[in-house]
Amino acid sequence: MTRRLVATDYGSPASVLSVVDEADPTAGDGQVVVAVTAAGLNPFDVKRVTGDMSANPSALPLALGGEAAGTVVETGPGTDHSIGDRVAVYPAVGAFAERIVADADAVHRIPEGASVDAAAGLLLAGVTAYDTVVTLALGADDTVLVHGGSGAVGSVAVALAVARGARVVATASSANHDHLRDLGAMPISYGGDIAEAARDAVPDAVTAVIDTAGTDAAIDASLQLVPADRIVSIAAWGRADDGIVLLNGSSADSRAHRRAAVAPLLDALADGQITVDIVGTFALGDAARAFEALSGRHPRGKYLIKP
Repeated sequence: MTRRLVATDYGSPASVLSVVDEADPTAGDGQVVVAVTAAGLNPFDVKRVTGDMSANPSALPLALGGEAAGTVVETGPGTDHSIGDRVAVYPAVGAFAERIVADADAVHRIPEGASVDAAAGLLLAGVTAYDTVVTLALGADDTVLVHGGSGAVGSVAVALAVARGARVVATASSANHDHLRDLGAMPISYGGDIAEAARDAVPDAVTAVIDTAGTDAAIDASLQLVPADRIVSIAAWGRADDGIVLLNGSSADSRAHRRAAVAPLLDALADGQITVDIVGTFALGDAARAFEALSGRHPRGKYLIKP
């Protein structure tokens, strides 16, 4: 039997999350079964449980978790994975479980030098960050402003932009300014005149903006610095009429970028170009505490669920 975390209703995680026993998954054609070492918790998971995404009762119980990492324990026909492979699973369905089954093209070998725990918390945010950087075609001639540069998506976007030779200025709370400097960015604070602060922080004019915050202040400042089509946002859905580029993985280009991101991201994790800061690990039976923590003020970094 396999233990799995599910939501039996919508509402407070402490009230609706439950661990259930299910039959062990089996691998069909082109599928792989993975024994999960760790799975990354993301804001999307919290919103699904609370009903902020949808409260459709016919979807219950909800199998939760969109990214995981572990070890291959069974392979079906038509796969090139081997039992014992260390792998990351993305996109995953129901990753908060002892074992999960996934299509082979969603199962990615973890290179030597990358930890399984870090790989478990990298890809969901990482492919989004990669999409923003590739959409803007950032390079050595660019100076980019990243709103929310210390967040899960923002910090990877900063690291990827720096690796491409771009100069980066990023907003964050003062507590995270040293983290941004470590990533190679010039930090500035939220609040005040963000556009002026960005101009003062770097010698060259800003040429592109990555927005992970979604606030009106962030978009208003960005429009003072660059044309709308040089602003890529993953959050400012209410500002579509301004002509900014909104990304959620739904367009053909965005999907292609995210598929192409996985191997480079795992390689960057292995060589230390990207890091995943893990701030807490929780057992399946204690997962509600992680959900509650992520829904409120919490430290920078990733929460992991471990079976």
